[in-house]
Amino acid sequence: MAVVGSILFAFYAVAAVAAMGVFGFSPVLVGVGSLAFVGVQYKIGKWAALRSVGAEDMPEDRFPEIHRQVESLSEAMGIDKPRLMVARMGVPNAFAVGRKGAGTVVVSEELLQMLDTEEVEGVLAHELAHIRNRDVVMMVLGQGVASIVAIVAQWAVLLTGDNDLADFFLAIVVGQITQLLVMVFVFAISRYREYVADRDAADEIGGGEPLASALEKISRGSERAGESKLDSDVSALCIFGDGTGLARLFATHPPVEKRIERLRN
Repeated sequence: MAVVGSILFAFYAVAAVAAMGVFGFSPVLVGVGSLAFVGVQYKIGKWAALRSVGAEDMPEDRFPEIHRQVESLSEAMGIDKPRLMVARMGVPNAFAVGRKGAGTVVVSEELLQMLDTEEVEGVLAHELAHIRNRDVVMMVLGQGVASIVAIVAQWAVLLTGDNDLADFFLAIVVGQITQLLVMVFVFAISRYREYVADRDAADEIGGGEPLASALEKISRGSERAGESKLDSDVSALCIFGDGTGLARLFATHPPVEKRIERLRN
């Protein structure tokens, strides 16, 4: 985390210096502008994630056990009880958005139908760990750095070229490649934070077996599921995600079999 975080900060520092040198922006303007940019990303991202899956508030009279579990876990983990929502995602999954004091946990109906009470508790503990550890905020910061670096790279190409159509397309390509390069490090942080959330959840519920069993069922259910309603941005927030081969470099989640192995060991 320290190494990857330092690399991300270095990317941002280079972009900030370039913005001050090439564009003549003051350090204060760069700092305030960066914070505003990330803040807007955070607000829009949270709203878009909930809207994309059609999340609705989870009635306590229909789901009393879920509310009881979350209330108990939240108290034990020292955070405010988050807003609980339910959605039909097409796949068994769950995700958290927001921060401590203003968090939201969304659970799919498919997941609730598939898992038993202890397995659901393991999933909920994992999502609450993300909120307690400020993982969603951390990911937004990382994505913000990637976007800022890409924008600066694009404008640097435009301002140093002949400002013709070729430079315009070159700037787009350079921006995309630059953003992808920075996102490799953001994805690395995301994978590490999944392991941390798994470990914290196991500590809170007294063992890793319920969450390990839940991940096995979720994995099988996702393979058999039909059309998923999750876009790539929401998938990055979910408890389950995977990649194979080179795709693992750009995966937001570690291989599920490694997570299960760690939980059981």
